[in-house]
Amino acid sequence: MRAAIYPGSFDPVTYGHIDVIRRAAEMFDLLHVAVLDNAAKTPLFSVEERVRMLRNVTRDIPNVVVESYQGLLVDYAKKNNIHISVRGLRAVTDFEYELQIAQTNKKLSDGSLDTIFLTTSLEYAYLSSSSVKEIAYFGGDISPCVPQEVAEQVYRKYQERGTDSAGC
Repeated sequence: MRAAIYPGSFDPVTYGHIDVIRRAAEMFDLLHVAVLDNAAKTPLFSVEERVRMLRNVTRDIPNVVVESYQGLLVDYAKKNNIHISVRGLRAVTDFEYELQIAQTNKKLSDGSLDTIFLTTSLEYAYLSSSSVKEIAYFGGDISPCVPQEVAEQVYRKYQERGTDSAGC
């Protein structure tokens, strides 16, 4: 069975992420979407909320498993006998950053973890979780960026935090 892992913070999941998930799921028998639980970061959503959102938006893709992980990607990959990591690229600037990570993971895994890059579909090339959060924070419309159920959760989160988001 050919399995791959698509790691990320997914804070929140965007149409760009979903595009990469769908395309990668067609290439592999099993795709692990691994949500990083990084204590050094302060995400908008808890890891449990991000896992739940991803499970909801990928529920129609039978070969996708969504889990969280802590620590190094290479450890998660080794534990799950996965030898391929999938990463999405929006622009050339992403490639430099992603190449460093891919090379580091290859070295840390003693050569057992390769990375494949999928270029994001042009219609989603502008998207990032950071820009989605910024647009929502200032009351903008994020419906072109994320599924409706995710948009509602983003607006609700800002409402709970007491920010003035007109989109709520």
